[in-house]
Amino acid sequence: MNTIILIAADLAAITILTLALYLRRHRRRDLVVSYLGMNVGVLAVATALSGSAAGVGLGLGLFGVLSIIRLRSTELAQHEVAYYFSALALGLIAGIGVEPLWLTLSLMALVLLVMFVGDNPRVLPAYRHQTVVLDRAINNEPELYARLEEVLNGTVHSATIQELDMVNDKTIVDVRYAVRPAHQDLSQPRHAQLGFDQPAGALSPAPQELPTQSAQPAPQQSVPTSAGVA
Repeated sequence: MNTIILIAADLAAITILTLALYLRRHRRRDLVVSYLGMNVGVLAVATALSGSAAGVGLGLGLFGVLSIIRLRSTELAQHEVAYYFSALALGLIAGIGVEPLWLTLSLMALVLLVMFVGDNPRVLPAYRHQTVVLDRAINNEPELYARLEEVLNGTVHSATIQELDMVNDKTIVDVRYAVRPAHQDLSQPRHAQLGFDQPAGALSPAPQELPTQSAQPAPQQSVPTSAGVA
């Protein structure tokens, strides 16, 4: 009886994970098929091996082998790797069937809860990670930060130069930054806020002249002349 309940719970959990969470947020149908097939396969194998003495060891070995094969096949983003391991964990937990039953169901619910919160768009929505190619060779850190913040319109937290090409005048940078709010004051660049000097080659803004009103001469009053005055 517990086996049927666990199989039904796993099918419900993987449906929520793939269709309600992953597909709704990331829209990759190919990985949905991969997650579903892999989860059900692990569930079937773990359920079949759970009656043997070496069931747990074989289940963990299967977990490791599938992880290595999948991670070496194609390049995945970090959030896709998290969904992959979650689908593996759900199938393995339901297949092994930890006693008591409520503990198994609680562990499966915990996996879903962590993925729901961790991959929620409202959690750290402004933070980004991007590889940027600049059309200049910049090896000065304050100047590099100022240029990146100008291009990305954000606050750079970390910038690692991956390639500095002095011949072709190019810089490839791995950047972690936060998108700057629209209402934030952009008058002072980050390198100035950090206390750095103005980067080499940067042009200082020209002073703006305030418009002045030109003084207009007061109109002259005409003196009436009487006719016939000598």
